[in-house]
Amino acid sequence: MNDWEKAWLAHISEDGARVQTIREHLTGTAKRAQEFARPFGGQEQAYLAGELHDIGKYSRAFQRRLRGAAGRVDHSTAGAQEAFRMNQPEVVFAIAGHHGGMPDFGTRTDAGTDTLFGRLHNKALESYDTWKSEVHPQPAARPRELLTDKFSAAFYTRMLFSCLVDADYLDTEAFMRGDVPRGGYPEIPALLQRLEDYVAPWRKPSGALNAKRSEILDACFKMGEHSEPGLYTLTAPTGSGKTVSSLAFALSHAAAHHKSRVIYVIPYTSIIDQTAETFREILGDDPVIEHHSGTDWSMPEGEMNPALYRKSLAAENWDAPVIVTTAVQFFESLFSNRPSRCRKLHNIAESVVIFDEAQTLPVGYLRPCVAAIGQLVRHYGATAVLCTATQPALEPLFDELAPGLKSKEICPDPQGMYQFFRRTTLQNAGELTEEALVQALNAGDQTLCVVNRRATAQQLFDRLEPEGRYCLTTLLCPVDRKRLLAEIRQRLKDKKVCRVVSTSLIEAGVDVDFPAVWREEAGLDSILQTAGRCNREGMYSMAASIVTIFRLAGQRAPAMIRPNVDAARSVLDRFSDPAALEAIHAYFDSFMAIKGNPALDFKEILPTFEHQLCPFDTVDGLFHLIESPTTAIYIPVDGGSELVERLRQGESNRRLYRQLNQYAVNIYDDHLDRLRDAGVLEPAGDGNYILTDLNAYSRETGLAMDVETGIGWLI
Repeated sequence: MNDWEKAWLAHISEDGARVQTIREHLTGTAKRAQEFARPFGGQEQAYLAGELHDIGKYSRAFQRRLRGAAGRVDHSTAGAQEAFRMNQPEVVFAIAGHHGGMPDFGTRTDAGTDTLFGRLHNKALESYDTWKSEVHPQPAARPRELLTDKFSAAFYTRMLFSCLVDADYLDTEAFMRGDVPRGGYPEIPALLQRLEDYVAPWRKPSGALNAKRSEILDACFKMGEHSEPGLYTLTAPTGSGKTVSSLAFALSHAAAHHKSRVIYVIPYTSIIDQTAETFREILGDDPVIEHHSGTDWSMPEGEMNPALYRKSLAAENWDAPVIVTTAVQFFESLFSNRPSRCRKLHNIAESVVIFDEAQTLPVGYLRPCVAAIGQLVRHYGATAVLCTATQPALEPLFDELAPGLKSKEICPDPQGMYQFFRRTTLQNAGELTEEALVQALNAGDQTLCVVNRRATAQQLFDRLEPEGRYCLTTLLCPVDRKRLLAEIRQRLKDKKVCRVVSTSLIEAGVDVDFPAVWREEAGLDSILQTAGRCNREGMYSMAASIVTIFRLAGQRAPAMIRPNVDAARSVLDRFSDPAALEAIHAYFDSFMAIKGNPALDFKEILPTFEHQLCPFDTVDGLFHLIESPTTAIYIPVDGGSELVERLRQGESNRRLYRQLNQYAVNIYDDHLDRLRDAGVLEPAGDGNYILTDLNAYSRETGLAMDVETGIGWLI
């Protein structure tokens, strides 16, 4: 009898000393998947998926491959075919995609292709019949309440897929690596106690401002503890302590309802560090996991840091009590078909999800995003909080896409709080020449001007008085943006001259406080977010804290924000106080009307689910929150020089690219063409480029827009 006939193996350890049988792996995966799916009632199908997912390994071809033979063996299709025979369609997709990603179902003409239909009718698979002597699957109940329409059924299938993928990873990891340092974090009640200890001094506030902040904080603690899971809004004015208050709601609610974790979804990577640092200060470093393109939890070869290693593992599947992530990571994962992106999805179930700066939910994907939030709240035990000072008018969308799901406001008396925390006066200056604007900015010692174009920011910077001038745009690599922001905060604190021209990256969540602010015409939400950087701590009178709205002579608003500008103009014309809550609501109503329903799902994600049967691969290709393709230019400054040299030497791994993200500027094709024509770029071998001439990059203003002519290229 040959070796492969003696034992049917799923894995062999790297040293060849240990083996895991297929039966052991199937049982271990099935049990893990079952527990992952229990919160939403999918445990029976999850167990079945685990039992069947690798039965294709019961083939002589796979056993030879496991023992070193060359060649590729399809071991996923077999389990999908068996699940199909058992009339378990959701299990079929989960198993078929657990290595390469869930396919589209396809059509009857797809025989022999990689669609699900083609794979189900693949008669060329190696025989794997031995599985029947070791595996005895039972029919699984389908949670029909989650399968009421095509979108809901696809959403459930993706969650089932997540359970299987994560269980498969974890069971394999447990065998291959043995004792892996996962888990061991403080429980949610312990984190709640840390927060309560942190804010204890705030219970006896000094002054009216801190008393109001304490009032909002107490309301968040109480609402979190005593309210039922569901959909909430936190309409907290700028300067009211929104970040800590939202965490108070989340942790108290999670503790009261035995929820697994808090997930904080932030729109921009430019502010995620600030929020994560606040949470680490309150809760400690260990339980807070950042997961976005700029994080790097890996370690240099030869080093072993258990805490860092545990963070890297938790970032893979969000198995930690506090996750801080981006809207891109969160929503693109919910519409992905890839195992690595979907692995974490089941851990969103039974969580509290805070959507910080909810007004920034991507307009072109608003309908599918709202539909996804509705699914999580209605069917997966999640509590969602839309947290912002400028609450978008999403009630009609929730009424349509999640019938019966009504939001509850957490903040006590939002209108009264708005009046109390109001710190600025908005005025509309109409059209200004660039010269007049620069003159106004130079006239103040501490001024902030937010414009719509990066080229405009660079041009205005060049005309500011040299002392204490700053330019903040995404043409700066993250390392330089963070450095300049730190300098800006220190100069503001020290009452030194500080004049800043920035794009919108500064307007949401960046903690700076200027006595005077200018904002180029934009959407009302952007204008009010910029206003939140003016007189933030109430050190000046409202009358003296002017936020000036202007439009630059000779310039039209960029095409992508013209509907926002039109809606804002209508509100500015109709309301004496455009910052009032009723004006904000009117703005979003007007904006939605101008855009129209098709523009809120411009890739037709939801119709795709209606017109095609489980189009997982198609939707994965459609759903990308950052639409315009960009190319990374690596800037060899500071630590970036050594990283770039390693790239030149042929090193290529995820850790290196994550580190390079801190020294990257992402640009569009027209900007790329001009830099290439100027001869200042070197191909990096990964589709991106290295900047070879640092004369084309300023550590004060960023990457040159046009190194040949000096003309600002508007992108």
